[in-house]
Amino acid sequence: MTTPLWAHAGTQVHDPVMRYLAANDVALDRELFLCDIRATRAHARGLVTIGALSQDESDRVDAELETLAADFTTGRFILDEQYEDGHTAIEARLTTALGDLGKRIHLGRSRNDQALVAIRLKMRESLTQTRTHVLDSARAALDLARAHEMTPMPGYTHLQRAVPSTVGLWMASYAEAFADDAELFDATQAWIDRCPLGAAAGYGVNLPLDRAGVADDLGFTRLQINPMAAQATRGKHEAQTLACLWQPMQTLRRLGWDLTLFASSEFGFIEMPRAMTTGSSIMPNKRNPDVAELFRASAGVVAAAMNEIQQIVSLPSGYQRDLQLTKGPLLRGMQAAADSLALCPVMIRGLRLNPERCQAAIEPQMFATDLAVEMARDGAPFRDAYRILADDGVQRDDLTPEESIRNRVSPGACADLRLAELAERIDRLAGP
Repeated sequence: MTTPLWAHAGTQVHDPVMRYLAANDVALDRELFLCDIRATRAHARGLVTIGALSQDESDRVDAELETLAADFTTGRFILDEQYEDGHTAIEARLTTALGDLGKRIHLGRSRNDQALVAIRLKMRESLTQTRTHVLDSARAALDLARAHEMTPMPGYTHLQRAVPSTVGLWMASYAEAFADDAELFDATQAWIDRCPLGAAAGYGVNLPLDRAGVADDLGFTRLQINPMAAQATRGKHEAQTLACLWQPMQTLRRLGWDLTLFASSEFGFIEMPRAMTTGSSIMPNKRNPDVAELFRASAGVVAAAMNEIQQIVSLPSGYQRDLQLTKGPLLRGMQAAADSLALCPVMIRGLRLNPERCQAAIEPQMFATDLAVEMARDGAPFRDAYRILADDGVQRDDLTPEESIRNRVSPGACADLRLAELAERIDRLAGP
């Protein structure tokens, strides 16, 4: 490992201690490295505006950082254990290439705000990417709802057959749920869209840094003004990002449950795309819904990551090394959400419905609620109608799922799904 940035003459660097302090920081920083380089380039341009670097010096730093980013992307530069972390690697590269100029790049910042801004950029990037998957999932569910708007299937409560329903209602519920989830992304993006760079170690520096200009350079809408407040958001912003991601993951977990149930032989309502299932190592007769099962489990990964961060951030003011341990769960949770939600629309678009099995599962007793409402509409007190049907059951054999569905006219119900309104909302969320 290279000499740490904080080492000075007489410092004894013990390898076991350094390994413990660095932990898996280098591996994690590979996920943040391009964001760290981007922020360092902006910081160098900001130093020009206050006269701390000349334009020529900033241009040389910028060119070297651009080359470093390209080298890292192509594999010519490997961020490995010879470096304490990504910050050390950047400064070492600049110093090797540019000499004393490279040593000047850390003026006006700390590894604390350097890490803060790189993580903030990564969270924004992850939320933007994953929101796209969420809206794509909403569209896929909406398309399936349109294609099977009036296809009968049982509606369940407590996993018991309840009333006749439709595939359209089932899938429209997911389209709307994913649209709801996408709105939370917008709120979270707005909340974390504050630039902490220039907070240094949490107390500012004795330079008139162009913090607002650097924030604008990095695409932030505003500055995180108070340096101590900026430090205090480390962990809080990460937890909120994971809380936002947990919402569509919870929607996905429910979908995973539905798919595994409805694809089972006992139901037989759907067939998942073959590419989304796996074979058994010993039983050649079966296919396993592994992707849908991992949809369920991955929601727990995001929730666990959020909980892990929440347990770390009970700290006093100022930076504490505990916060280093928030990086791992954040990156793990963001990756689990992105990977899972990217596959969701593929799964939905590949589903094959079995309308005959869906309709065959609708039995006469499931019309009891319809009949109770019909009796009440004709003048009987609803509770009396309820008791008669509870005691005597459904005695008529002229009822059909299609009739039940056509009569379900309350807004949002089977006969009035309002799919056009839902489509308009999804398009509005997607933007131009």
